[in-house]
Amino acid sequence: MSEVVQKPMVDFPISVLDAKENDEEEPLNNNNNDNASGKLAPEDDNKAPTPTEAEAEVEAPKPSALCCVKNWLVGFYIANSFLILVLAAILLAKAYPPLGAKYLAPRITATWVAVMIIFLLSGIGLKSEELANAFKRLGFNSFVQIFNFFVVSSVTFGFSRLMVEWKVLPQSLADGLTIATSVPITVNMVLVLTKSAGGDEASAIFNAAFGSLIAVFLSPGLVLMYLGVGGFGSVDVGTVFYKLSLRVILPIVVGQIFRKFSKTVVNFVTKHKPKFKKVQEYALVFIVYCVFCRTFEADRDTSVGDIFIMIGLELFLLLSMMVLAWFGLKLCFPNEPKLRVMGLFGCTHKSVAMGIPLINAIYEESPLVGYYTLPLLIWHPMQLVIGTFIAPRLSAFVKREEERLQKNDLSLAEDNSGDNA
Repeated sequence: MSEVVQKPMVDFPISVLDAKENDEEEPLNNNNNDNASGKLAPEDDNKAPTPTEAEAEVEAPKPSALCCVKNWLVGFYIANSFLILVLAAILLAKAYPPLGAKYLAPRITATWVAVMIIFLLSGIGLKSEELANAFKRLGFNSFVQIFNFFVVSSVTFGFSRLMVEWKVLPQSLADGLTIATSVPITVNMVLVLTKSAGGDEASAIFNAAFGSLIAVFLSPGLVLMYLGVGGFGSVDVGTVFYKLSLRVILPIVVGQIFRKFSKTVVNFVTKHKPKFKKVQEYALVFIVYCVFCRTFEADRDTSVGDIFIMIGLELFLLLSMMVLAWFGLKLCFPNEPKLRVMGLFGCTHKSVAMGIPLINAIYEESPLVGYYTLPLLIWHPMQLVIGTFIAPRLSAFVKREEERLQKNDLSLAEDNSGDNA
């Protein structure tokens, strides 16, 4: 008789474990019978169930409600960790602003150390070799970059001035809205959503890399062009670009040097990519915390109602820009469904990872820097929620369009063969 093995206390179904045990034990028993009698024993359908078979019929215990809630909370945190940490950072900054405004030395830790860590890791991970693909689809890549940097920001600038004129938004949040739309395309989010929606991944990689590089110079130029250098946002243009060169460009260049000449560093970063991604995330959260500590310490008058109004206006702007980009892509690239899907995300997405350090560098001395940052922090999760919602529909659209184009090609080939005959 086979010996019953005591099962470990884990959350696998009992039937799965018993199936594995039976697979391991039964062949041994059959081999023994074969050796003894020289023939296979006939199967008996009426034989009594073995202990393991009887146990397999017992249903696995259902997890408790507390365990289900715990698992759901853990999963929700993992999926939305950045947003949760940013909200916690803002609440902590509101509770005691002097900690992040003075005592944590934010002028060194937040504006230099954290920013340089972010861009050093970005430089190591930046696939600059993809830039060689620029001329393969020059028209499409130009469309995405021009729309993302110039169309979205110019429309938002005009819209925000109108909201200020009508006294719907305060000046600080209106300026923050313009700044948010002047930063480049996201990297990871665009790649993930493009892949999920069946879009062109190679174009997503190129536009994310290229947008991040030119944003170092283009985003500050757009912000200063729209908002000028006066008022609370008073800045010295030369100083801004000097600081950006040290905090942003230099770490990216160093990261690219590591990528090109040190496989050891690249392999180490790649091996521990999730951990380094968390380092970047925590650095961003720390910058946000220090930024809002300075803003709350200045005690500017912006109500919660103004913030909710801005959220509604951002949703309207984002959806409007997506619709405009979709029809523009349809007009320019009617028979390229994968490019249209990638372009929809690339034309309207904005990067928190690039945007927050740039805003902090430009308006380092401004007490309104928190309000300049807030619209981007709202735009970021909003684009993720909308993108996740439409991704399955876009994937179905790509399949339909490819089938239609394939049928058209076959019909055209048949017509040509008939004409030749």
